[in-house]
Amino acid sequence: MSAKSVEQLNGTEVLIPLSKLKKSPRNARKTPHSDAAIEALAASIAAKGMLQNLVVEPEVDGEGAATGVFYVTVGEGRRLAQLLRVKRKEIKKNEPIRCIVDTANDSHEISLDENVTREKMHPADEFEAFRKLADERGLGAEEIAARFGVTAHVVRQRLRLGAVSPKLVQLYRDGGLVLEQLMAFAITDDHARQEAVHERLPFDPDASTIRRLLTETHVAATDRRARFVGLEAYAEAGGTILRDLFTEDRGGYLEDVSLLDLLVTARLGREADTLRAAEGWKWTEAHLDFPHAHGMRRVYPHPVELSAEDQAALQAVQTEFDRLTEQHQTAEELPDDVDARFGELETEIEGLEAKRQAYDPADVARGGAFVVLNHDGTVRIERGFIRPEDEKPEAETGPDSDADARDEEDRDGEEGALDGEDDEATSDEEDDDERLSDALVRDLTAHRTLGLRLNLSEQPDVAIVAVTHALAAQIFYLGAAAHVVGIQPVKTDLAAHADGIEDTPAGKAWSDRHANWARQMPKDVAGLWEFVAELDYDSRMALFAHCVSLTVNAVKLPFDRRPRALAAARRLAEAVALDMTSYWRPTVRSYLGRVTKAGILEAVREGLGEEAAVRLTDMKKADMAQAAEQLLAATGWLPSLLRMAALHAQTDLQSETQGGEPHAVAAE
Repeated sequence: MSAKSVEQLNGTEVLIPLSKLKKSPRNARKTPHSDAAIEALAASIAAKGMLQNLVVEPEVDGEGAATGVFYVTVGEGRRLAQLLRVKRKEIKKNEPIRCIVDTANDSHEISLDENVTREKMHPADEFEAFRKLADERGLGAEEIAARFGVTAHVVRQRLRLGAVSPKLVQLYRDGGLVLEQLMAFAITDDHARQEAVHERLPFDPDASTIRRLLTETHVAATDRRARFVGLEAYAEAGGTILRDLFTEDRGGYLEDVSLLDLLVTARLGREADTLRAAEGWKWTEAHLDFPHAHGMRRVYPHPVELSAEDQAALQAVQTEFDRLTEQHQTAEELPDDVDARFGELETEIEGLEAKRQAYDPADVARGGAFVVLNHDGTVRIERGFIRPEDEKPEAETGPDSDADARDEEDRDGEEGALDGEDDEATSDEEDDDERLSDALVRDLTAHRTLGLRLNLSEQPDVAIVAVTHALAAQIFYLGAAAHVVGIQPVKTDLAAHADGIEDTPAGKAWSDRHANWARQMPKDVAGLWEFVAELDYDSRMALFAHCVSLTVNAVKLPFDRRPRALAAARRLAEAVALDMTSYWRPTVRSYLGRVTKAGILEAVREGLGEEAAVRLTDMKKADMAQAAEQLLAATGWLPSLLRMAALHAQTDLQSETQGGEPHAVAAE
């Protein structure tokens, strides 16, 4: 074909085989089309055909003669999309393509014109157009996705945005909302609620604030109640789940809170009934949270001998465990069947060892247990509580049972462990008292008290026994009034200050330690002195330390007026070499989800450096907190309140503001 005949093709619409089309070297677009864009074009062409022709110019050889091949000046993306369809065997490589030949315009200029002088439709128009396809033509997300070459998830997102209140969509069009804010509103399709929340918003709110206000009456799927019941059981009961298509919602939000609470209560009740039937307690109660103000005495299991049958079973299981251990002690990795058997044996050993501790049948017959929901969504059982009306009659507990002490224990919310039965050996002394006047008895016992003080002040070992006895009598026995040393433990319920603290590893360790001492105590307080006195030195000091530690209170409250006490707490922490990294970790629940984004970034910056903090800067708060938890897990980072140096500086400053240390004064 001559140059003249090529020029005569200008403006002509022709069908050209795909194999005769190639990319123009003068195309203004140098950055390649993305794979996603080509996929979308291919899907669109497959569903609707070539809605727009290509613009081409003939290729000519060195002498100006046409070669039969055409350069694609406008529409390179559509050419690549058709080649993708050839690769997928949807069309043949010689598929005729509708083209307009342009030999009059500069090919580079019109290529640039195609990409510059056009305006992309407003996103809101796109959202509503997708919604129209679904509503008017009945197309599902999967079908729409196939027709436009996007994922079904993207289609669902656009459909959800198209369902936002028209009033808010118009605000978005007018620039009154940004896309991230509109996405936050799309978490629900309730237009009235969306508009009501918009009216409550502060100036220029972030998306997280909008999302929080829209879900404030819902329960997150990560909530302990939802984890306990299970999303499947909740849905089967008719509950609905709100899902956020634009963030990682970790399961969504449960809308029917009343139904969820009903399911939780019912399942906890079933757990309580099963426990009562299996173990024989007089009563069991189900509670969402442990009722710290229960006002009941608590009993603990005591050591018992295993039956001959259980002893033989334990010995057999332990022998097999030891044999397997010896056989595989050099193995780097255990076979699956051996590993599983180890697990079975460990479970059997734990079950048999647990039988070495048992509650008194009489305590089980009159006592009960609480079934509560842990903060991780698991069930926790606390056994051995005796209601006041189920206590032994007063005649059995001794004539000196102190009702006031019982009331004080009840108000404190602490758990007396054992019966406060007084020593009947005092009866002989009481007979002698009856022959003397009250005034003389007071006179003589005052002199005896002075003698006790003098002698005790010279015998610190006995003083430790007396103090330990006094503390243990009040901590482990209810209403005993058995202590002669005038020292009273003041106990602070930490669960009132830190939600879920009893569920932490440290809280469980403390509970186990307390229960271990309670199991060793004599049932009757009359035998407590001998118990303490007969302990070896290390054990006695360990019990003393345990009782004293229960009275420690370093909790800082708003408007706290105990600066010197907090300073003493700092010195105590130094003395015991307190390292809070052993007891506390920065998690979303414990810290990172309860501070601002700036606080999260500061923690990461201190724990890992500026570079790590910068990587999180653009994240949303929920995602940032999750990422920070993982990053800080192995760093040992602590907030300033838990660091020794910070505590030192804080308490010293508080002491200075109080005008220095108080002067010591003599006391009677």
